Amino acid sequence: MDWDDLRHFLTLARSGSFSEAGRQLAVDHTTVARRVAGLETSLGLRLIDRLPRAVALTADGRRIAALAERMEEDSFAVRRAADGAGSEITGEVRVSAPPNFASVVLAPALLVLRRRHPGLVIDLIGEPRFSDLDHREADVALRLSRPEAGGLIVRKVGEMGFALYAAAGYAEGRADTEWEFVAHDGLPGALPQQRWLDSFAAGRPVAFRASDAASLAAAAAGGMGVALLPEFLGDADPRLVRLPCPVATPRRDIWLAVHADLRRAPRIRAVMDFLAERLAR
Repeated sequence: MDWDDLRHFLTLARSGSFSEAGRQLAVDHTTVARRVAGLETSLGLRLIDRLPRAVALTADGRRIAALAERMEEDSFAVRRAADGAGSEITGEVRVSAPPNFASVVLAPALLVLRRRHPGLVIDLIGEPRFSDLDHREADVALRLSRPEAGGLIVRKVGEMGFALYAAAGYAEGRADTEWEFVAHDGLPGALPQQRWLDSFAAGRPVAFRASDAASLAAAAAGGMGVALLPEFLGDADPRLVRLPCPVATPRRDIWLAVHADLRRAPRIRAVMDFLAERLAR
C-alpha cells in the first residue's frame, strides 16, 4: 500500500468531492481519482461510491478513513519529534498572529531577531483564526484568547490596550452624545472589545461596519465616526487622534502557544523568548 494513496483518500473522505480534494492537495482532480483507485486495488476493497457531483464513503471506506486519520496524527507526531530534536538555531519557524498585529507590531520587530540569529527564516502568517499546531499549520501562535487545545504549552506574554479614535477635529464642538461610531460587522458581542463598544455607544448610531481593524481605522480617519481600535494601530496612524473617554477602555491578554513536542527546539525557543521579551514591554 502506498501511503500517498492513503493521504489522497483521506483528503477525499473529508472534502466529499474529487475537485475539492484536488484543490486542497494542489493537484488535478484526476490525480486524486487515480490515487484512490490505486488504493482500492491494493486493498481489494471498494472505498467510495461515485456520485454525479460528489462521493460517498462505503462502510469499508469509513473504517479505512478512521484508521488513516490515526496514521496521519502519528505522522505529525513523528515530524514534531524530529523538529524538536534539532540543536541549531537555524531553519524556518512559522508564526501565526492576528493580521493587523502581525503586520504593524511583529513584522518590524522581527528584524531584531533576524540580526541575532541570521540562520532563522520567519514565516509570519497573519490570520484571524487559530492555527492548528497539532498539524503544523504554525509552530508558534499568538492569540487574544487563551488556547484550550490539549498538548499545547501556553503562557501570557502581554496585554493589548484599546482606545477611542477619530479624525482630527471630529470631536471639536460636538458633544459625545452626538458621536457616531464605526464598528465590527461580526455577530453582536462576538468580541470583547465589540461588547464594550456596544455598551458605550448605548444606542447611538453606527455609521459604518467592517470586518477588520484597518478598515475601521480608515473609516474613522475619513470622518465617518469614532472607532475603538488597538492602541498599537490607532497611535501609529497620523490621521487619527485619541479621544478622552470617561470610563476605562478594554484590554485583552496576549497569549503565546506552542506544541509541547516543539518547545525545546532551539529555533522555536529563540522565537518564543524573543516574542515574549518584546511583548512584555
